[in-house]
Amino acid sequence: MFEGPLDLLLHLIDKSEIDIYNIPIKEITDQYMEYLDAMQELELDITSEFLVMAATLLSIKSQMLLPKPPVIEFEYDDYMMDEDYDPRSELVAKLVEYRKYKAIADHLRDKELERSLIYTREPEDLTPYVPIVVENPVKGLHVADLVYAFQRALRRMESRNLVAKIRKDEISVKDRMREVVDILEQSGGSIMFSRLIDRSESREGLVTTFLALLELMKVKAIVCYQHGLFEDIVIQAREEGKAHGFSTDEISY
Repeated sequence: MFEGPLDLLLHLIDKSEIDIYNIPIKEITDQYMEYLDAMQELELDITSEFLVMAATLLSIKSQMLLPKPPVIEFEYDDYMMDEDYDPRSELVAKLVEYRKYKAIADHLRDKELERSLIYTREPEDLTPYVPIVVENPVKGLHVADLVYAFQRALRRMESRNLVAKIRKDEISVKDRMREVVDILEQSGGSIMFSRLIDRSESREGLVTTFLALLELMKVKAIVCYQHGLFEDIVIQAREEGKAHGFSTDEISY
């Protein structure tokens, strides 16, 4: 039931309502020894610290019963015996210190009991319950800032007022056929296909050029051939055909 010999001594002192600074050592020692005898009768294990405290109490009791020795004066005052020495002082200091720690332990035990009666729940996300505060988009801006921004917008609008006219260059198959015939005439009657096609020409222009070549081949105005596989195509005007004098009515496209 007791955590140690000091706990037992405090129990005996509180039970007898004794002043801890003036312990009747004889009475406390007798009560302490009776408790040890009761423990032996109940066949309880008595730890060594209880026996050590019993020996300490008997030693203090014997010192209290002995008469005080005569005062012996030495040559130097530093070696004079202390007449007010109390053999119980060391035990009293231990009991006072133990009482403080016991009071703190009891307080913490009560706090633990109170906390055990409180039930908590797992933390939840409280974000949906947080009020949504709409920030002012122009917070911190002054009238001068707004005027400056308005002036920049006006300058951008002025640059957008410039209107550019885009005209799509369109060429017909007939016109392209005439251009091919003129190029052949300037080139001596033959030209490589790679030189006929301009790299900067649009997709519509390339398609028109191909159609023009096909129509010229159809009216037998030109002939196309290769000297080898995957080599450049040679476009040559036909001498027996109407290379320069074909009529546009003969073009069926």
